[in-house]
Amino acid sequence: MKNFRLNKDIEYVNKIIAGIEKKDGHCPCRVNVDVSTLCPCDEFINDGICKCKLFVPIDE
Repeated sequence: MKNFRLNKDIEYVNKIIAGIEKKDGHCPCRVNVDVSTLCPCDEFINDGICKCKLFVPIDE
């Protein structure tokens, strides 16, 4: 998504990616597991909100 980048904290990114792998590609900070929670989730795609902070605005 434009104007976003991966979080600069590599250890944190690795933990989030491990969580995504454990949930078969779904956001680790979401309780429900459905098509809308596949990473990148619908909330990030539609609203630019990444609750797990894997993706952050470029200016952060």
